[in-house]
This record gives sequence, C-alpha cells and structure tokens, in this order.
Amino acid sequence: MAQESGSAAQDHLDEVRELLAEFPVVDGHNDLPWAMREHAGYDLDALDVAGDRTGQLHTDLPRLRRGGVGGQFWSVYVPSDMGPGENPVAATLEQVDFVRRLLARFPESLAPARTADEMEAARAEGRIASLMGAEGGQSIAESMGTLRALYELGVRYMTLTHNHNLRWADSATDEPRAGGLTAFGREVVREMNRLGMLVDLSHVAATTMRDALAVTEAPVIFSHSSSRAVCDHPRNIPDDVLAQLPANGGVAMATFVPKFVLPEAVAWTQAADENLRAHGLHHLDTTPRAMRLHEEFEAANPRPVATAATVADHLDHMREVAGVDHVGIGGDFDGTAFTPADLSDVAGYPNLLAELRARGWSRADLAKLTWQNAVRTLRGAEEAARALSAGRGPSLATIDQLDGPAATAGGAPAA
Repeated sequence: MAQESGSAAQDHLDEVRELLAEFPVVDGHNDLPWAMREHAGYDLDALDVAGDRTGQLHTDLPRLRRGGVGGQFWSVYVPSDMGPGENPVAATLEQVDFVRRLLARFPESLAPARTADEMEAARAEGRIASLMGAEGGQSIAESMGTLRALYELGVRYMTLTHNHNLRWADSATDEPRAGGLTAFGREVVREMNRLGMLVDLSHVAATTMRDALAVTEAPVIFSHSSSRAVCDHPRNIPDDVLAQLPANGGVAMATFVPKFVLPEAVAWTQAADENLRAHGLHHLDTTPRAMRLHEEFEAANPRPVATAATVADHLDHMREVAGVDHVGIGGDFDGTAFTPADLSDVAGYPNLLAELRARGWSRADLAKLTWQNAVRTLRGAEEAARALSAGRGPSLATIDQLDGPAATAGGAPAA
C-alpha cells in the first residue's frame, strides 16, 4: 500500500505547494542552533545558513522556503548529561544568543515571534515566524526565577526532560525514579501555565505525560514525538495520552527520526550509537568525524530506511486517536544523524503532505496539520496565562521545600 500511495502522492505535489503558500508548516523542533555550535562554534560566517553548500546541515534559508516552512520553533537545546564544570544554564543562554543573532542576520526571511498574533503577522509578511523552545528542564537548574528569565528572553516552550531524569521529572529513556512528576515538577508545570510557556511532553516518561496532563491548566504540546502504537519506542506517545489531547486542547507534532518511527530502525540505530561510543563519541554527535563513522558502519550494516509513508502511518494513527485538530509536525532536523529517504532535509515537507493528500486528507485537514493547530495551541496557552496571572503571582517555591533536601538525581544514561 505504501508504494501505491507514494506513487499517487507525486500527483499532489503542486496542490500541496499551493496550500503551503497560504498555510505554511509550523515545525515544532529544529536543532540548528546546536548543530551550529558543533560545526562552526556559532560562527555564522563560518557556515552559511543563507545557503549551506557544505552538506553539513539539514537546514538553510533556501530549503526552508522550498519546504514551505512559515513557523519554526528553534530548539535551544543543551545535553542532559553535561560533564563536570559545564553549566547548562550558560549553555542554554548561548543557544538563545545564537538564535537572536540568526534572526538579526536575516531579518528579511526570519521574524522574531513570541505570540500567536506575531506568528500570524510574520505569515502575512511572508517571513518565517521564529520562536524558541528549551529542550529539557536541566536548562532551569531547579530555579523558578531562571524559568521566568528564559520566558522573558522569548522561550515559548520547555520540554520537561531530555534523555535523563531530573530530580523532579522522569525521562522516557532513563530508569524511573520520581514515578512521573514530583511536587516541584507539578509546580513547574503550573508556573509555565501562569507564564504562557507551553509544556512540552516530548522526551518524558509516560508517567510524566499523565501527571502533567492532570496538573496543567493550559494546552500542552509534544514538539517532536510520534505514535507508540505504530512504533513501540519509549520516546513515542501512548494512545491513552493521545486520547486526552482533545480535552486539553494541545497538539502532538510527529517527528521524522527513523528510530522513533520505523520499528526495524530501532535495533540498527542502537548498534550505530554503540559504534560511536566505542570510538569515544557521544551517540548524538553529528560532527564530520561522527558521520564518517556512521557511513562506515552503514556500509557494513545496511540501514533500514524510513520514508514519508512511514511518518504518514504515524499521523494517520495519531489523527484517528486524537483527532485532526490535535496533530502537527516536528521534524527534529539537525538533531539526528539519520532522516527518512524523502524527508532528508527541511525542503522535504511537501513530500509528506502529498503522501497524506493521496491517503485522503483534505485541504482543510492539511491546513490544520501545518499551521492552524500549532498557532491555536500557542494562543490557548496565552489565554490561560492571562487568566492565571490575574489570580496568582510568580512561584517562589524551591525543590527542597516541595520535595525535601533528600531528593536524588536519577539515572543511567539513555540508550
């Protein structure tokens, strides 16, 4: 069936490109800032985002245009396993600084956006609305004041964890310690709601997802997660959680990462990651040396290849469970070494939309998937914040007050 729909999808490319001119893609997660740190030390003169000809990046301005991207959450990611002497808050601020410099460098293409209205204004101007999302609560160092400072700098979502547990929240890829969210973790969610910062439940354990949905007073997002029923990986979303999104008003943004969407790719990627570690590299490394090692490994061990049809299988299921008003796209470009064959970089979104159109998604359905659902969810968080901030002030809670000084950091590194 995938082959038939893939062939039929080519007939819809012109139609979806026309749709994208009116309802462009809002992508929930792009790791260009960290890629620029790794490849160029954040130097915009050393690696040309205006038109990358080196082949080192998934993202540049011409390809964003070809892909029909009109809104991008730039991830201001820092690893959850930073070593001794490394400061995750300082590293997050470096990421924020890079995004701000990126937007200042290309004002004709990229528009700073902090609100749903500013996203709509950027679309009307033909510019890409650019927002920021912090990937992991390690970025706030257990400090409500730091959380508020990131919001003031323009960060509009925070993923509660990355690959490792925090003292206050369990990650999907670590050994459970908190059982979901602790009292401090629940207070972080409430403070994010009061600010208008979206609670992002990608990367978190299913118990953390459920706890956050029980506490939140605003819509949540999954910035880059797919369906666990389609590919049984802990980074994906269980059906019972997807089924809560209509009542919550949030959106689940399907990722393209092969090891999260293609069951056959899970074991292969684990072996490829182990190969990097055996050479002294982090398993998320995408520097030229790491990619050479991956290529050598792949030559000896052919890689299972995902396609747009693979991702469409996830979106079909997510739509069935959560409804078409609660699905979106979060590719994770420049945050993964591998991509699907026909979604190899940010120019590829039309291939996915054409595949969905061939499967019977209407123009109205696709407009919700690309633009409308994400903007509505941010607007919902803003509306909740206005109501909540009128009734309560900034949280001054500390983790020791709420969880006790004996709370312990969790866990072994993620696989």
